[in-house]
Amino acid sequence: MFILGNFVSAVARILDMLLGAYMWIVIISALISWVNPDPYNPVVRFLHSATEPLYRPIRRKIGLLGSIDVSPMIVILAIYFLRAFLVGSLMGFAHRMM
Repeated sequence: MFILGNFVSAVARILDMLLGAYMWIVIISALISWVNPDPYNPVVRFLHSATEPLYRPIRRKIGLLGSIDVSPMIVILAIYFLRAFLVGSLMGFAHRMM
């Protein structure tokens, strides 16, 4: 069972790293949106294509609060929840299996 426990622990750590990296992508995307970036810049295009699929449904449901886009904040809160709940649960499950 310790092999399966190590596997689940490794999956949890990789998921935690991916969620952390995506959180930074969301933060950088939100910061860049405050200025007028060049839409043809490859970095700006990557940030837009990586975050817009999550922002779009949130914007449709909630909309803008005045002129403030709250979708990055909601995505960051969802990432924090997934890191605390899902990764924490997987790590606890892995430790019980070892």
